[in-house]
Amino acid sequence: MIIRDAEIESTIRLYATPLFEAARLDPDSIEIHIVGDNVINAFVANGRHMYIYTGLLFASDDPNTTIGVIAHETGHLAGGHLVKLRGAYENASYVALLSALLGVAVGVLGGGGASSAVVMAGEGIGARSFLAFSRTQESSADQAGLSYLDATHQSARGLLSLFDTLMENELLIDDRQDPYMRTHPLTRERIVAVEEHVANSPWSDTPEPPELVELHQRMLAKLYGYLMAPRQTYQRYPETDQSFAARYARSIALHTEHLDELAYGTLDSLLAEEPDNGYLWELKGQFLFEDGRFDESVVAMEEATRLLPDEPLIRQLYARVLLERRGPGDPEAAVQQLDIAMRFESDDPTSWDLLGKAFAFQDDLPMADFASAEYLYLLGRNEEARIKAERAVRGLPAGSTEWLRAHDILAVTAQAEEES
Repeated sequence: MIIRDAEIESTIRLYATPLFEAARLDPDSIEIHIVGDNVINAFVANGRHMYIYTGLLFASDDPNTTIGVIAHETGHLAGGHLVKLRGAYENASYVALLSALLGVAVGVLGGGGASSAVVMAGEGIGARSFLAFSRTQESSADQAGLSYLDATHQSARGLLSLFDTLMENELLIDDRQDPYMRTHPLTRERIVAVEEHVANSPWSDTPEPPELVELHQRMLAKLYGYLMAPRQTYQRYPETDQSFAARYARSIALHTEHLDELAYGTLDSLLAEEPDNGYLWELKGQFLFEDGRFDESVVAMEEATRLLPDEPLIRQLYARVLLERRGPGDPEAAVQQLDIAMRFESDDPTSWDLLGKAFAFQDDLPMADFASAEYLYLLGRNEEARIKAERAVRGLPAGSTEWLRAHDILAVTAQAEEES
């Protein structure tokens, strides 16, 4: 599953942006996605997509390990070490691309806003063959990544630690190895090169910024709270641990178990410490939404969007709350939230799905069909997208932006059908 979460994506983007800039890549042109899978892996595809697995994050006790892997993957991007997929997937959305490569679903952390699952039958097109790099490319990406770490005054010790862990993993039989070993061949020569870099780099002993360490711990706590069973969360974050991250994880686990008084009490203790933390207000809005307390959730989401106005996923959740409440003016307000969200991220299928529902609630069926066509097209469901686009064209004002875009969808889906 692809995990969408504003706070986690913001943290990973904070790690990656300096490295992209050091590689002379435009940070805004590269999309970063979190894959919800406990294996240690990361990969890049199609020249502008980077995928990081939660298993890698869980294996990274500190930011530096994750940053080291991102530096390496940035080396692949900058070096053009990519086998492009043929046909329609060369410029595919991340949804269609991941669905084709891995056969995974697309969802939202916490279950409060997952769009329809996108699952391909069988083994997709075989991720291993498309994502595997040669040893020469791996060494080249290592050297580039190490130069980016130096350029940003960061240590490579985290990357070296991960390599050591993976070398221990190499002794396992092939089907038990972490996929990172199979798609990124790891040799003793590569490890020696990183060891030599660590021994000679002036930045090897640079301490990690405390604020980055705290963000990393909060990210892990949030992932743990949502992805692991509550009992596992309580074991990792016992009541005796009163750190912010531990309480964060426990609040989510308590909410999962419907222990509302404890869940809201724990979350409110965090808000008392950081009342201007928009991600905490988003989480409270999520809790209240999932508990059916829509009026209270709207209040929390209003505060979250006030504090974090440029976070499209938060506006998306706000729109979902409004559509579930569906009071006077709520569908119109939901459209406003989604319009803002799509200024920042126009290719998120969930926003288009919600927009279609919002227009349907207003009995604006041509716009509902248009939004549904966009949603289905992004999921790679071309035949369904074509049907919706045809209906939209018949009802939309001729020459309008939406009418023209619906015609684009008709043209592209017809071409895809001819080529299939």
